Amino acid sequence: MPEILVLYYSHRGAVREMAHLVARGIEQVPGVRARLRTVPQVSAVTTAVLPPIPDAGAPYCELADLEQCVGLALGSPTRFGNMAAPMKHFWDGTGALWLKGALAGKPAAVFTSTSSLHGGQETTLLSMMLPLMHHGMMIVGLPYTMPELSTTETGGTPYGASHVAGSANDRPVSAEEKTLCIALGKRLAGIALKLAS
Repeated sequence: MPEILVLYYSHRGAVREMAHLVARGIEQVPGVRARLRTVPQVSAVTTAVLPPIPDAGAPYCELADLEQCVGLALGSPTRFGNMAAPMKHFWDGTGALWLKGALAGKPAAVFTSTSSLHGGQETTLLSMMLPLMHHGMMIVGLPYTMPELSTTETGGTPYGASHVAGSANDRPVSAEEKTLCIALGKRLAGIALKLAS
């Protein structure tokens, strides 16, 4: 069965929850399933300090996961209006796939979480699109036919799903944010299946 890779980095858990919601949306589309993967933290220490396999949660992503998927949902928390360093570090190591054109023509979607409402959600989503576009991927967003984009007082953008976690990470994913995460997964899966056929 074709799989869509849900690749995320989560520091305090909000992006991980969003990844599971996006995966739920993907798996609501018959004929496709989600593959959850994460990336390790970046260490300032020159020797690896993390085990090669995480103790809990999703396995670390390998280049083969990207090559095998029919689509990609990419999630990262915001760091000064940009994707987090662990995710950027991962993408910096995908040159071999770029040389082969392994991701060209595959659809991709992005999602993020910030601590504040104006904490750089849209710039983070756009920054995450840049390596995907260099790989030749086709970006899938959320259309304004989703009423939650117009009614949300929390996260949600046409560029991708987003969440406002609060400075203490104390704001749960809102009903609108959940709906938009699931909708993003469904939309991505539907487009991926059409393109794959």
